[in-house]
Amino acid sequence: MKKLKLTALTLTAALALTACGSTAASTPAADSTAADAATSEAAGGDLLSEIQSKGTITIAMEGTWAPWTYHDENDDLVGYDVEVGTKIAEKLGVEPQFIEGEWDGLLAGLDAGRYDIMVNGVDITPERSEKYDFSIPYAYNRTAVITTKDNDSINTMEDLNGKTTANTISSTYAELAEQYGATVTGVDDLNQTFELLLSGRIDATLNAEVTFYDYTKEHPDANVKIAVLTDDANQVAIPLRKGEETATLRAAIDQAIEELRADGTLKELSEKYFGTDISTNE
Repeated sequence: MKKLKLTALTLTAALALTACGSTAASTPAADSTAADAATSEAAGGDLLSEIQSKGTITIAMEGTWAPWTYHDENDDLVGYDVEVGTKIAEKLGVEPQFIEGEWDGLLAGLDAGRYDIMVNGVDITPERSEKYDFSIPYAYNRTAVITTKDNDSINTMEDLNGKTTANTISSTYAELAEQYGATVTGVDDLNQTFELLLSGRIDATLNAEVTFYDYTKEHPDANVKIAVLTDDANQVAIPLRKGEETATLRAAIDQAIEELRADGTLKELSEKYFGTDISTNE
């Protein structure tokens, strides 16, 4: 899938056209039962009906976090979340429109209504649940504390106290590291995180277990290891703005996820990108 670059001017113009009543023709997907089920509920004024009227759903993601969302050798935007977002859009009977940005900017854009949803490996947390409504989980993953192979000082989460880590600020992993007493350095993407770790400028980093395996698959000689692995898996879901405006959209997304899990699509995509099925908590 080709990377879609939208400037602020382009996005502003698009919003202006929508405000003036210009809509794009929708492209309903075949056998889109999630869309069919939601259409009868989608009265005027809610986000789902607006999305189906213009024929596109705006999906925010980083584009720098393999294998969730990243660019391949042809600079095409690919990854587990890209395909999940595309499949959900198909279920809703619309086309996906991906917009990339840094983590904090994506959340701010979701708050401001610049994006309809965010599909970017977002964990459900109590703090986020106070601010956003979440879909049902579409993936599960455990948290890994990653260090260099010669670092024997971190063997439990409690050992993070007084240590230095790096993650995107306000991410689940940064918050968890701080809860255990670590000092977190903010970074823009995963590559910067590993650069800091391998250069000895931080003691550890927290990330998804599957992200570690993907990194070591691409860098088999990297001087890294999993020092600690949490027992409980995080629930990965899609955040939406709170309110009645998003209620029918959330219900339609939930149904789409259920259908994608039931027909084996999520399992297939999981094994394609992670080498294991992360679509269930079993």
